[in-house]
Amino acid sequence: MAIRPNSIEAALPLASFLNRQALHLHPDPARVVVRRFGPSPDPRDMNPRDKLRANHIVARVMGLGQAAAASQLAEVLENFNGRHRNLLERFEARADEMEEVFTAHGEFTSTQRQLIGSYFLHEYSFEAAALFNPSIVSHPDQSGAPPGGRRFILSVRAVGEGHISSLTFRSGTIAADGSLSVDPTSRLATIATFRNRMVRLDGDDVEVVFASDGDISERVIFPITASQSNGIEDARFVEFDEDGRTVFRATYTAYDGRGIRSELIETTDFLSFRMSPLRGSAAVNKGMALFPRRIDGRYAMIARQDNENLYLVYSDDLMNWDGGVAILRPQYPWEFIQIGTCGSPIELDEGWLLFTHGVGPVRRYAIGAVLLDKRDPSKVLARSREPLVRPAPSEREGYVPNVVYTCGAMRHRDQIVLPYAVSDTYCNFATIRIEALLQALSPITADETHDLRQDAPP
Repeated sequence: MAIRPNSIEAALPLASFLNRQALHLHPDPARVVVRRFGPSPDPRDMNPRDKLRANHIVARVMGLGQAAAASQLAEVLENFNGRHRNLLERFEARADEMEEVFTAHGEFTSTQRQLIGSYFLHEYSFEAAALFNPSIVSHPDQSGAPPGGRRFILSVRAVGEGHISSLTFRSGTIAADGSLSVDPTSRLATIATFRNRMVRLDGDDVEVVFASDGDISERVIFPITASQSNGIEDARFVEFDEDGRTVFRATYTAYDGRGIRSELIETTDFLSFRMSPLRGSAAVNKGMALFPRRIDGRYAMIARQDNENLYLVYSDDLMNWDGGVAILRPQYPWEFIQIGTCGSPIELDEGWLLFTHGVGPVRRYAIGAVLLDKRDPSKVLARSREPLVRPAPSEREGYVPNVVYTCGAMRHRDQIVLPYAVSDTYCNFATIRIEALLQALSPITADETHDLRQDAPP
């Protein structure tokens, strides 16, 4: 008997209280940043042959007459100046950076220095392949928010050539009725610069900063340290209450092409950011999600230490994470392969609402939810037996088929605003009524809790 396309999908009811918004964020290959380029992009990594090639470029530029050099620089600016801010300054900074590998030479004219710098840079389309795995927090500046509404910031993972992931941002508004809008995206984009160029040793904190005159959608945090060289992945931002002061923090995965580690980024204004590695036995896997405040004086995370189950982990200093207790394991068919976090827990009167992802047959991802006890988050009060969000027929195709995924939702009045990625390609948005969501969760029995702690590995 023939099976109609998507007949199985149609037989699986979606959560009736999920309101998918007519709002999408698609990757735009026309958005580019200027990155290091050369025989080896970082002068510190250049071998003797790389240095020789770099000096050949310098010699060729120096061999141009003054008029020819000025003409060549003018042509470069005609091609690229409208695509980037402060392009001549970028050229000069790159030439200065390369000085350590240049052999002795006569003094560069301003034109020569700028032209030489241009040869060691290239354009990179940072979201050419994908724009996905969003998280959402309140905007630190609520001026202009509509009555009963709120301004928000969306963090998004962008992927370009070579499958290198970077972190970028959007801003938008939630209206009182829960409808969403995202502000227009700037045509320009800029990579963050070091606040202190000396702080660059892998394993140390790194601070980066953006100019305040650009739109937030222009800001791109590109891999900086060796541990991040192949990607800054899946930032889970949360608005953290640090003794009455708001700090925006996110865990993310740093990937160097071979291995991963969990790191933390924090900011108060989305202009300057501190990036720090997390340490300890619990910080060796992907998907750590920070609670929005301390619990009994300690920082708390939900983490997946064994590629299968979820754990509750505490820390006294935010940077070191050891131990943990297993609180949730795969239980239903849509999550039999593994479960993981979908962002930081959201505090409700009824408890901590945690969105999770599950991986089921044919590696299909779906999103569910769990309610944890507010005083003791190791106690699971209720969970979704069926997914809240699964790939709709129109959402199955993309870079990685059959995936819906989010890195963080946000509460607004009586609703949850849930941005989510589709097939690791683009972003959708949905809103969920909190009351209906809680009613859809199934209470957990004492026997189920006992089984979890018996079955989960130490």
